[in-house]
Amino acid sequence: MICIVGPLFTVALILLLTHCGAKNEAPVAAQLPSIVPDTPPQQPASVPEMNAGSAPATPVPESSPAPNDNLEAHARGLIDLMVRNEFDSVAREFDATMASVMPAAGLRQAWESLTAQAGKLLKQEKSRTDELGGLHAVVVTCAFERAELDIRLVFNDARQISGLWFLPAEKPADDTPPSYVAPGSFTEEEVTVGAPDWPLPGTLTTPKGDGPFPAVVLVHGSGPMDRDETVGPNKPFRDLAWGLASRGVAVLRYDKRTKAHGAAIAAKAVALTVKEEVVDDALAAVTFLEGDSRIDKARVFLLGHSLGAMLIPRIAQQAQTAETPLSGFIAMAPPAQSLEKCVLNQTIYLSELDGKVSEEEKAHIQQIRAAIEQIAQLASKDSGVPAGILGAPASYWLDLRDYDAPVAAKGVAKPMLVLHGARDYQVTQEDFERWKSALSERKDVDFKTYPALNHLFIQGEGPSGPAEYETPGHVDGQVVTKIAEWIRQASL
Repeated sequence: MICIVGPLFTVALILLLTHCGAKNEAPVAAQLPSIVPDTPPQQPASVPEMNAGSAPATPVPESSPAPNDNLEAHARGLIDLMVRNEFDSVAREFDATMASVMPAAGLRQAWESLTAQAGKLLKQEKSRTDELGGLHAVVVTCAFERAELDIRLVFNDARQISGLWFLPAEKPADDTPPSYVAPGSFTEEEVTVGAPDWPLPGTLTTPKGDGPFPAVVLVHGSGPMDRDETVGPNKPFRDLAWGLASRGVAVLRYDKRTKAHGAAIAAKAVALTVKEEVVDDALAAVTFLEGDSRIDKARVFLLGHSLGAMLIPRIAQQAQTAETPLSGFIAMAPPAQSLEKCVLNQTIYLSELDGKVSEEEKAHIQQIRAAIEQIAQLASKDSGVPAGILGAPASYWLDLRDYDAPVAAKGVAKPMLVLHGARDYQVTQEDFERWKSALSERKDVDFKTYPALNHLFIQGEGPSGPAEYETPGHVDGQVVTKIAEWIRQASL
């Protein structure tokens, strides 16, 4: 994916991770920040609105014929309109919720952000239609110059657009377990976690034997991530679950609320914060484990990746308030900077990846800078403003305004393990060093960096980039072993 650490309503952008991540589904207005398979943010509302059609005409890429004159053909036509910069025409098709969070100018910015990273759309390929509880989703796989993406449009019965996503194209996952997994040593069962109003399907992976076992709850990066934190053909959370369970640690993973309840989240998006996006469900998952006799309640840990790692201090604080038992925390690729600065840094990195920065890329970077300035000028009175800035409502940015994760982590009165991949361009070595500096006096915090690993903790060579997330791989075995050993030591 093209993952930016982005915020919430990310409409498109990063082909990947989270979360962060990207990559999995929830109406534009409900996509969350993502650093990892996370999906990128966009549409800075501070950018002056441009009239549709003001840009030079763009040739429409080849479209494969639709099976018949149905929603698939209509969706293909809408994509052609975006290619021609006719964003007003597309926006007129939005339902009331979409129109409130994604005006034509925002759609333009989202599309320009996407093409700045993925290149021009060359061809619409296959398409399919899914039914989603009264809604109709059309997924069109599109070949861009530098990536293959799924454009997902969700329609209501009136054929109005209720959701829009730009996601890494679904690719067959490699179901071959990595070498560090012993498939016969654990079992898996489908479970439901979360608050009564927000049930989340999940998977509990439990070692075979008598128990009780130590356990870990996995918390995703940004974006509407599934329980495996799927990015292209990669499933890092599944790797962690299978690898840790092979070493005697139970693991609970679940679909993120923004994936399982995208439409409902979009309807409430005006007041959305990371509490609703991440924190509440992470704590509900911990509470779920308390009711399982196979789990040692004195050895329950929480592992966050990307955005989930950044929010560990928030989760720890809420856990203490709610008297929810947690024995320690594992932070994988935790950002140290604000989300908006992460978005800017990732955008600059990707723009420079090919050795040159085009005028289009320069313009997009300026849009991000303008959005950051708009975020800095937000006041509490703006908390009910629905218009998205970098894909998130004002409430989201205001909630995180004074949040400094490494500094906040000083107050986490539990052992911590902080892991980093040195080839990670989304959360950099600078972020890792800030965490080390902030927690340098803590004797119960362990740090480990891996020179060859990327944001997904998968091995690679050379500078990391979005295309790398499309190559099948597994979380490195060193990481799994380190986490399992740390849990054992922290449990003593």
